[in-house]
Amino acid sequence: MRRLALVALLLVSCSTGTPDAGPSAQRPPSSAAVTRAPVVPSRVAVADWWRPKIGVSWQWQLSGPLDLTVDAQVYDVDLFTTTAAQVRELHSAGRRAVCYLDAGSWEPGRPDSSAFAPAALGTRLAGFPDERWLDIRRSDLFPVLARRTDLCRTKGFDGVEFDNVDGYANATGFPLTAADQLRFNRALATMAHERGLAAALKNDLEQVPALQAAFDFSVDEQCAQYDECALLTPFIAAGKPVLHVEYDLAPALFCPVTRPLGFSSLAKNLSLDSARVSC
Repeated sequence: MRRLALVALLLVSCSTGTPDAGPSAQRPPSSAAVTRAPVVPSRVAVADWWRPKIGVSWQWQLSGPLDLTVDAQVYDVDLFTTTAAQVRELHSAGRRAVCYLDAGSWEPGRPDSSAFAPAALGTRLAGFPDERWLDIRRSDLFPVLARRTDLCRTKGFDGVEFDNVDGYANATGFPLTAADQLRFNRALATMAHERGLAAALKNDLEQVPALQAAFDFSVDEQCAQYDECALLTPFIAAGKPVLHVEYDLAPALFCPVTRPLGFSSLAKNLSLDSARVSC
């Protein structure tokens, strides 16, 4: 669910040999299912969704009992485990809510896990052995992801964070290209916007120049640790915030790097529980 550095994947591949694709990943999807990501016409006016501002404070919590007392303007929380009542409580306190959902990978145990075709499931994610990459070329992914985005809107969220949208740069078990990823990610942004939701680009730093215009803000992990923060500055230049988190670096090490860039930076536990230290 969190950042999957290409370096880590290379280390895993070197130590284990060929990645475990599993039985489902060995079955190629039907040619009918592999199509370009659909482009869905927007049904809302340009002004119809929330756009966060540079410097906004935020909280990111995906595990443990949801703590609604954190002093932050934006909460990024799980789509399925967060209730509509909790979203209303955040709104009552003057806060915005962003729903987190996996778009480029499959998780077991989600209410709709069985809706994904077995042939769409690829290799296991490094560090998350129960999760699998998805073949983002398949058109049958989009009805499932649209229903997830509908649920985000129904619960009253203001925006959506689509996770694992950089499969083309990882060992997924599928021959994904940068063009495949661009089509998929742009279709996700359109999917959010047509429902009146702000869209966050998660990681995928190499494609920021091509994707910044389609998204309203960025959610990034560990750009300071990997010396990649400069790749996110097109968002700031366009007046869009970068919501950034580090797991292994102390704030004293990364805040002097990201604060001058205008990022909203946090130190978090890798479990993404409620603990949080802001710059």
